[in-house]
Amino acid sequence: MLVGQIIIFIILAIAMLTMIANFAVFRSLPPAKVPDEAPMISVLVPARNEALNIEACVASLLSQEYPNYELIVLDDHSTDGTGEKVSALFAAHPSKKTRLMRGTELPEGWTGKGWACHQLAGAASGQFLFFTDADTTHSPGLLAAAVGYARKHRISLLSAWPRFITVTIGEKLVVPTLAIIGMTMAHHWLVALLQRFPAVARRLGARWTRPLGAANGQFMFFTREAYDQIGGHAAVRSHVVEDVALGREIAARMGEGMRLVNCDSVRFSTVRMYRSFAESWAGFSKNLRAAFDRERTLFWLFLASLLFVWLIPSVAWLDARLGKIALWNAVLVWSMRVIVTWRMRLAWSSAILHPAAILVFMGIAINSWRLSHGRGVEWKGRTYRPDV
Repeated sequence: MLVGQIIIFIILAIAMLTMIANFAVFRSLPPAKVPDEAPMISVLVPARNEALNIEACVASLLSQEYPNYELIVLDDHSTDGTGEKVSALFAAHPSKKTRLMRGTELPEGWTGKGWACHQLAGAASGQFLFFTDADTTHSPGLLAAAVGYARKHRISLLSAWPRFITVTIGEKLVVPTLAIIGMTMAHHWLVALLQRFPAVARRLGARWTRPLGAANGQFMFFTREAYDQIGGHAAVRSHVVEDVALGREIAARMGEGMRLVNCDSVRFSTVRMYRSFAESWAGFSKNLRAAFDRERTLFWLFLASLLFVWLIPSVAWLDARLGKIALWNAVLVWSMRVIVTWRMRLAWSSAILHPAAILVFMGIAINSWRLSHGRGVEWKGRTYRPDV
């Protein structure tokens, strides 16, 4: 029992160091002035049955204090009036360069969002392509900040994490857990290090650098050149988690000089991903197994880590027989949860409910496996069978 507690302590210590290293490179998107020669930005929004969200999203994008951008929304066969709401907003802002597209039929082998984004990219004319989701909102200085940061650091793909808005208890249990898992298990620090030494990345090769990549589809800011070079969404057409897959495509080319940067945009952007526990459960069930591609062993190791590293240590300290090492393990778990909650401006109730949140996330992971290896995952009226 003591040996087990020591092993858990070592794993938690590594997770803490990983989190510290990640936050060292995971900067906050800073404000920036509009450049004298403002490059054209194409703001691209795929929308399918987003009537509850689309008005706030589009209104925030129409309010951008940036002189040279176009806003294109694709209505992906919505049946709830999404397209009509976009049309009304565009009509009220005739001075803005806007376009509402109607999506064409989904080809075989594509996911719905991937196909929508592919159509949007085909219609875009900007030097930069900013893909954002219909459930996000952005303050007026966002585009200037994004283009300034991307140009200053020569970024091929800038992926930013908005502030998560969670209202119901179900959302608070599920959504913030994504942040703590991401900041303690991802390798943003290693990506940043390899990009400082592209010769090392080149020597390692795409096989080793690709898995390090990650991105967030709520905020993906590409240079047009980089997007085209990796093949755009067509390169990941069947991937259920297309944002992570695109991040990996950029990471695979770090040896060629491409640069992937993840940061936070909590100063500028918000997102309410889901509006209930049921939506949260379904959304994460769709994505979780697919994020591991064909790495089945890694998926089960991840599930084991949820149980033995994140859940049990958070409550095991209550058993006095386990001694001080169990208490230190609990301190590490709760400290990381508090730090991520503070840094990412998450709901504090999500930190308090940490054990329940991890338990729920384990249930989602098992459900995601069951669906992905069975009848497929369903989302917005479509069924996908991930290549897992």
